[in-house]
Amino acid sequence: MAKVFCDLKTAHYGAPGHPEAPFRVRRTHERLLAAGLTPELPPVRADAPDVALLHGAGHLASIASGTFADPDTCAQPGMDAIALISLSGALSAADTALAGDPAFSLMRPPGHHAGKDRVAGFCYLNNVALACARLQKKKPALKIAIVDFDVHHGDGTQSLVMGRENTAFVSLHQFPLYPGTGRESRSNCVNVPLPEGTDGDRYLLAFEPALEAVLASKPDLLAVSAGFDAYKEDPIAGLKLDRATFRDIGALLASTRLPRFAVLEGGYSEDLPMLVESFLDGFF
Repeated sequence: MAKVFCDLKTAHYGAPGHPEAPFRVRRTHERLLAAGLTPELPPVRADAPDVALLHGAGHLASIASGTFADPDTCAQPGMDAIALISLSGALSAADTALAGDPAFSLMRPPGHHAGKDRVAGFCYLNNVALACARLQKKKPALKIAIVDFDVHHGDGTQSLVMGRENTAFVSLHQFPLYPGTGRESRSNCVNVPLPEGTDGDRYLLAFEPALEAVLASKPDLLAVSAGFDAYKEDPIAGLKLDRATFRDIGALLASTRLPRFAVLEGGYSEDLPMLVESFLDGFF
């Protein structure tokens, strides 16, 4: 049975005017309930040892104290606890996928820009990379393919999984755009830069071979960084995907018949709840 994990505590922070806003979780949660999906609290509770699988020794303490310098990434009291709740959703979704059921983590903050000792781009902990590392700690031979379709390059994820055994990574993203990386493929990391204005048809023409590239590693499981900021109405990017494209992306990932989980990354349009529902309609 497909599962959605959500803790509404992650909707209780935010800076005025910041695009990574509480509505992203709160209104999407409402939309999924209306669609017959019932988000659950994550059964796995992330802690410091989970963070230490990939992040540096002082990373969580830095988040707690706010002693970091990134103008896009808010330093607020209790952000370490909120980030751990978000990570809990990813860990729970990963465990669910490994047990055979597709899953989605509806949490914030997102994670794919977070590096070993760096918060960046609204991200504090790299939820997807940590969830994969935790699975592979338990099952070292487990092969995982990470697919990132956020409009921004998953630079933090790439930095954490570059050269990592039994892990393949692909990112499709607008280029040039923040963070300015992802122009070329490297090692086990496949990058697909796309020009501003790319529409759904052209996106899917790029998505299918990109997916095939990481499937060549014969993964046992798919981990998905699900960003919805490539949407045509998103306020901070310039790709032109429509609602149906996200359903198609979900269906292409499901067509692999691999165990799979996805984690919310970006997506800042008021239409985000509708886009997530469409993606899950294909993914589940």
